[in-house]
Amino acid sequence: MNKDLIAIFEYLEREKGIKRELVIKAIEDSLRAAAKKSIKGGENVDVEIDPKSGDIEVFVRKNVVKVVANPEEEISLEEAVKLNPDCKIGQRLEITIPPQDFGRIAAQTARQIITQKLKGAERDVIYEEYRHRVGEIISGTVKRMARKTIIVDLGKVEAILPEKNLPRTEKPHIGERIQALLLEVQDTEIGGAEVILSRSHPEFVSALFEQEVPELAEGVIKIEKIVREAGYRTKLAVSSTDKKIDPVGTCVGVRGSRIKNVIRELNNEKVDVIPYSSDKVRFLQNALSPITIQRLKINDKVTIIVNDDDYPIAIGKKGMNARLISRLIEQEVDFQKITEYQKFVTVQMAELGESDDPSLDKPLKIEGLSSLIVEGLISAGYETLRSVLRSNPQEITSKVPGINYLDLADKILEQNT
Repeated sequence: MNKDLIAIFEYLEREKGIKRELVIKAIEDSLRAAAKKSIKGGENVDVEIDPKSGDIEVFVRKNVVKVVANPEEEISLEEAVKLNPDCKIGQRLEITIPPQDFGRIAAQTARQIITQKLKGAERDVIYEEYRHRVGEIISGTVKRMARKTIIVDLGKVEAILPEKNLPRTEKPHIGERIQALLLEVQDTEIGGAEVILSRSHPEFVSALFEQEVPELAEGVIKIEKIVREAGYRTKLAVSSTDKKIDPVGTCVGVRGSRIKNVIRELNNEKVDVIPYSSDKVRFLQNALSPITIQRLKINDKVTIIVNDDDYPIAIGKKGMNARLISRLIEQEVDFQKITEYQKFVTVQMAELGESDDPSLDKPLKIEGLSSLIVEGLISAGYETLRSVLRSNPQEITSKVPGINYLDLADKILEQNT
């Protein structure tokens, strides 16, 4: 019995999930290839391996003839009788060849082909077991640290967690048990396959919520948008197909029980769950809550005016919150303090008031503004647009009670610019 070969069979079956018959076929093919290179008439050589004992039998088939004309394919009756006394001319005789007789070149060839075949078989196992699990969370143990890569033992295979797929705030240790998103299964340059993991991808957070929130799997709750700065902050917008179910409250859980488990796995990364809306204005209001939007302008980019005290919160540390909101609505967002916006509007109003446009001296008419406000302005002595433009905000608000200067300025500038 070839105990070493049996041990290899058992190891590959148990640890790598490669079936014994695949291993046997790989070795048989390699030995046939080696025979072609090291034995004359190697094209006639065949190899058989006993799957139970591991014994290898290599033999060449030759025709029994009276006079040998082609030694590579024929054997004389005289020589054949020595091997099998019952053989006769015209028969095809199988002649056993010891595998060790293949020589050094044959052994190297066999080793290379076996390695290649087994990598192919292992790749097939990896694809079969993991390709349909892309997007799932799988767990493993940190086995070793390579250059810019962490090797994670999943059991049958080793997965790769590149540094770029790991939040900067995380530093796993050898032997540590970790969870990660199965990002992809890809071919390698040497013919194998790799399982690629990620803990920084936004879908990792989505998958964590799916573990905690059954309503997501049931389709009652849906994650409409998710953006992330891995290790620091994630924003996800959720909706519900059932008006009776609050999507945000469902994801957060009673007393935050569900979201706490997600945050714990993310090493205390901040997670904002917000109600989704197809209306961009409403969606922005939801994303910024409890901050109140004082002014909102949507053109090529979105300009959001907030109170001065709310500005640092709206921007976030190093502009992170602003960046995430931009990615959430897929449009550039610019935040401004209301005092700066007021100064800007005042300058625009003054510049417009100095223009030569004769329409500014016509009787006061402001489109989109309440007729009561317009009448109040006229009663206060502002009979033309130019007279309004040349007045300062404090003067107008003191003369016309209840007027909002920014509303007034917006309407005038929209009408005349």
